[in-house]
Amino acid sequence: MQDVMELFFGPTRDWFGQTFGEPTQVQGEAWREIAAGKPVLVSAPTGTGKTLSAFLIFIDQLMQQAARGQLKEGLQLVYISPLKSLAADIRENLRRPLDGIRAFLQGDKAE
Repeated sequence: MQDVMELFFGPTRDWFGQTFGEPTQVQGEAWREIAAGKPVLVSAPTGTGKTLSAFLIFIDQLMQQAARGQLKEGLQLVYISPLKSLAADIRENLRRPLDGIRAFLQGDKAE
């Protein structure tokens, strides 16, 4: 089976490797299915990387479009949170990959 990190373009792969090392089992399984366009429900214990399981493929795709100058203005992704506090946690958990991948795109690899 292919290395799941091959699903991502260089800056995302490099950022993830430097930040986390290897993906968790939950992340690897979810990313394969999401990248294949399949619907996915991620249910796993706290600390297994569920947020990145759900979002990193999409962040990667949007970053690739932006890097190529092909990112269109407009709504690209919708996330509906069942709880206001959960939405705030997810927003904070997504800020790190967005900033980290952007740094790799700009050639500044230190976080």
